[in-house]
Amino acid sequence: MGIVTVVTNDGFLLSSAPNFRDLGGLRTATGHTVRRGLVYRSDALHSIDADELPVYEGLGIRQLVDLRTPHERQSLPDITPEGAEYAAVAVQDPEAAGANFSLSLADPEKARSMFADGAAERFMHQVYRELVTDAEALTGYRDLVERAAKGPTALVFHCSAGKDRTGWGAALILQLLGADRATVVADYLASNERQANTDKWMRALARNSGLDWEQVAPMTRVRAEYLDTSYAHIDEVYGSFDNYVADGLKLSEATVERLRERLLV
Repeated sequence: MGIVTVVTNDGFLLSSAPNFRDLGGLRTATGHTVRRGLVYRSDALHSIDADELPVYEGLGIRQLVDLRTPHERQSLPDITPEGAEYAAVAVQDPEAAGANFSLSLADPEKARSMFADGAAERFMHQVYRELVTDAEALTGYRDLVERAAKGPTALVFHCSAGKDRTGWGAALILQLLGADRATVVADYLASNERQANTDKWMRALARNSGLDWEQVAPMTRVRAEYLDTSYAHIDEVYGSFDNYVADGLKLSEATVERLRERLLV
C-alpha cells in the first residue's frame, strides 16, 4: 500500500514548495466546507526535495495545472507526480508586461527603468487588471475551473511564487464555491508567510540588477489592495462578478454547479 498523506492548512506540507497548500477546510457563506484533498494551490514544483517526494506522491494528485509562461516552464520543468496528467494552462500573454518579469530583472538597465521609483507597485496593479481581462487569462482560468469541476481530482495548480496567478485562481474557485470575500482574502494573504523560495531568487536578481530590495519588495508579497484591483476592474469592465463568470470566462451554470457538487460538503 502506498503512503497516504494527511493534509492540514497549518504549517508547511512541503518545505521545498512552501506555498503548497490545500483549499480544503475553508468554509463558505452558505455553511458548506470545501472538501479536503481535492484541490491544492502551490508555488513552483520543480524543486521538491528527494526526501519530500513520498509526501508529494502520497497526495494522489491526478492533474497538475501549470499556469506559468512557456519560458518559465521550459527553464524550470515541474516534477509531475506518478500517474498525473500535466497540463500547461497559461494565464498570461508571454509578451505582456506582467509575464516573465524575471527576464526583465536579469537585464540591469531594463530592470532599473521598470522597477525604480515606485514602479513595482504600479506594475503589480497592472498585472492584477490583466488577470481578469486579457484573452489568455480568460481562457486559462476557464480551463482551470473546468478541470477542477470535471476531475479527476486531486488537482494542483501553480505558478512560480504561487501568489498572483495562482492567487487569483484560488480566489476565483473559492468565490464560485460561495466563500465570502473575507475568506477569499485570508487565503490569498496566507501566501505572504510562504515566500522563502521567492525571496532567494528575487534578492539575487535585485542585486544583479543594482536595485534596492525596497524597490523590488512590492512584487514579492501579496497585498489586499492588489486583489481589490482585480475586483474593481471586474466591476468596471463586466459590471459584476457574475457577469465576469458568464460573459468573460464563459463558464456555464452546469460547470459551476458541478464544481460545487464535487468540492463542497
